[in-house]
Amino acid sequence: MPGLARQGTPGPEPACADSGFDCELQGRFEAVRDYLEDRPGTSGVVVRDLRTGAEWHNEHARDLTWTASTIKLAMVVDLFTRNRSGEITLSTEDRTLIHAMLHSSDDRAADTLWYRYAGRDHQEFNDNFPDYGLTSLVPQKGFSDYFPYWGFQKCTAEDLDRLMTFVLTELPGDERDLIVAEMRSVGAEQQWGVWGAGPDARPGTKDGWSEEVDGWVMNTVGFVGPGERYTLTVMNALHGEAGYTAGRATVTAVARLLFAGYFPA
Repeated sequence: MPGLARQGTPGPEPACADSGFDCELQGRFEAVRDYLEDRPGTSGVVVRDLRTGAEWHNEHARDLTWTASTIKLAMVVDLFTRNRSGEITLSTEDRTLIHAMLHSSDDRAADTLWYRYAGRDHQEFNDNFPDYGLTSLVPQKGFSDYFPYWGFQKCTAEDLDRLMTFVLTELPGDERDLIVAEMRSVGAEQQWGVWGAGPDARPGTKDGWSEEVDGWVMNTVGFVGPGERYTLTVMNALHGEAGYTAGRATVTAVARLLFAGYFPA
């Protein structure tokens, strides 16, 4: 597509219709809207430009959706934050479990860390999550004896976008860099969603997928571009209209439509 070289120039690009995004991205937003009209379920999408502060949200960006494993990213942020404050001390084993959660979305690792650090009232994680942007997060009752539990919570695409922004702009450099490196080197089970932006975009992703009582959800949150300039979140609730394969294709195609070919090789 034309105009790619401008991505390497300093300063913000000319905005299109005062949106804060250039005209090429505006056209890509419209392509995403058109694509999603014919896809199963509903998809909340948020794009943020961390350099200019511009944001794009589609009409489902505030839909409460099962988080699936995307909440593991918030768990990592909270564990690092509490460790830094001296409230907890992360062991070598804990850090190995954190790697497993980010690299392969390991559920057993998440369980171990949740039960270990949720506190006597089980609320420690959920009490802190709003500090990192998950202000609409709602734990769901009736699905587990241990409540709240990481595996049964709902939030919005806007929540996950705020979380990703917090990681990239608020965490100390060593913690930020560790998370960015993990998200850029995920295992094969997570190489979809934001990953669909392509290698030139240098994507990083945390994906979440699960079959819930109201159907499959396929979610992805991450970043693309030089200096992790853009954040991208897509939460696809299938509503029983399709399953894992269709949802994975949907969220990956959104990333491809938005950013494939947008950055210089």
